Amino acid sequence: MSMMKPRSKTLIVALVMLGLVVSAGLLAPLLVEPATDIDIATERLLPPSGEHPLGTDGLGRDMLVRLILGARTSLLAGFASVIAAVFLGTVVGLAAGLGPRWLDRALMSLTDLFLAFPRVILALLLVSLVEPSLTVVIIVIALTGWMVVARLVRAEVMTLREREFVLAARGLGMKPVAVAVRHLIPHVLPLIVVAAALRLGNAVLMESFLSFLGLSAQEPTVSWGAMIEHGRSHLLDSWWLATWPGLAISWTVVSVNLLGDALKDHHQQKGQGGEV
Repeated sequence: MSMMKPRSKTLIVALVMLGLVVSAGLLAPLLVEPATDIDIATERLLPPSGEHPLGTDGLGRDMLVRLILGARTSLLAGFASVIAAVFLGTVVGLAAGLGPRWLDRALMSLTDLFLAFPRVILALLLVSLVEPSLTVVIIVIALTGWMVVARLVRAEVMTLREREFVLAARGLGMKPVAVAVRHLIPHVLPLIVVAAALRLGNAVLMESFLSFLGLSAQEPTVSWGAMIEHGRSHLLDSWWLATWPGLAISWTVVSVNLLGDALKDHHQQKGQGGEV
């Protein structure tokens, strides 16, 4: 019996870890039901116990319930923003790689302009211009995260467009959009998937950071970053308030990073692209 490769083990571990978070987020309405009749005077800041395995917060709310509800917010923000960023970056990269030289220069100049600003500063600037909400955060993370994907896709397209099958398609009069959809996207799709997986953890961290500052989802929507901010003033007397959401964020980020690394190793071993 052949031994399992280290890459396969990493992929399985990552899928199991991420699967637990995804399952909690998807099944949140079935797993938990937020309490509506809480006696704050007697139930606030209770330590972990049999009745409340992870303790309660300053308003007497069960931390386990809020942790599971927070998974929905973080996963929604992470997946939605990464999908939007990858889509935008793919479109820009395809247009730059297939288009005329002036379009390539214009799009890459725009990409360099966005890359010139630190992402956190740019995100804070954009979020501060409108009323905080989860939708705004998703849009901001997408608008500040497409540039690397655009460069990766452009570099791959610049190589592929000199291949015989692309030259033949263009020689037959096929329009650039048709060439991209039928011949280029299937070849760059593995690279796009790897890039998306590697950036998902950063998106979760960004949403948590913005919610910690009060610039993301607002109550009653639960967010792990906001939970940490709530527990910041109780670090000495109620450690569980910030510990559990912090561990949840770490667990999620580690799982998606392991997944991305495993996919990246597999992609590079097949020789289908450079550094992601």
